[in-house]
Amino acid sequence: MNKRRSFAFNLAASLTMLLIAAAPLAAPFAYVPNEKSGTISVIDTATDRVTGEIKAGDKPRGLALSRDGKFIYVSDQPHSALNIIDLAKKAIVGKVELGESPEGVGISPDGKWVVVAVEESNSVAFVDTATNKLVVNLKVKGKNPEHAVFSPDGKWLYVSAEESDVIDIIDARAQKPLTSITLGARPRGIGFLPDSSRAYVAAEEANTVYSIDTAKQTVLTAIKAGVRSNGVAVRPDGKRVFISNGGDGTVSVIDTANDTVIATVPVGRRPWNMAITPDGKKLYVANGRSNSVSVIDTETNQKLTDITVGELPWGVVIR
Repeated sequence: MNKRRSFAFNLAASLTMLLIAAAPLAAPFAYVPNEKSGTISVIDTATDRVTGEIKAGDKPRGLALSRDGKFIYVSDQPHSALNIIDLAKKAIVGKVELGESPEGVGISPDGKWVVVAVEESNSVAFVDTATNKLVVNLKVKGKNPEHAVFSPDGKWLYVSAEESDVIDIIDARAQKPLTSITLGARPRGIGFLPDSSRAYVAAEEANTVYSIDTAKQTVLTAIKAGVRSNGVAVRPDGKRVFISNGGDGTVSVIDTANDTVIATVPVGRRPWNMAITPDGKKLYVANGRSNSVSVIDTETNQKLTDITVGELPWGVVIR
């Protein structure tokens, strides 16, 4: 190869590498469990369109994604089980028997544990993701637990209970209950700041969100939200917390600098659980009675669109 051709070849190769480096990463997918349809709707967050559905049991509710993005763990309420879905096969490939009426599902930051709030046994089930075996079913103080959420540092597991006014705090590594904090009636959604310093818990019948100091395990602030506040989602930069209000069809936006509501965004009927894209730019809200997901711009706090999904969507998870 002569010098001119060699130079041209190297220049073309360099330009190709630059173009590849500059190309945007593929947008993540959002997964929405539909209780009545028995499916999970798959949404491409680049286009905000449903690209497919996956059969997920008879009444899928809580769900979590494995850390490698290959599997979804979803609770199936009528069968008292945790279904394991292979995303490549789009099929259930495993099942873990749990107690009666499992609901919220969480996954530890290291991906080693999937936890499920089991309502009728008032417990949290710990499932080892390496073996897909139930290791322990831990009793909690709260009655009818709904959500079980790990702090980002993996130290705490917070568990909310529908028929209670407390949130249980578990030593996540030792898998032992530590204490409980009294809140308003019917605590539900839970979210942590990225540094794990604070947790936010929505109490539905109190129409209030509680900011909790995780080091002291005490309430810092009680923040009035909308009617029947329930779902909680935290922006990755920790500057905003979003609360779905099931009674008035809105999402409240909390500024974490001073724990005040700075905006209220109308969405669909009975907004429930939510998730934010990894870049923090868009919030996806499951509207249970509208059979839709609302998409909110988290910078402008404006609704961008509504996406039709299956019947009675319970929540959203994004990978």
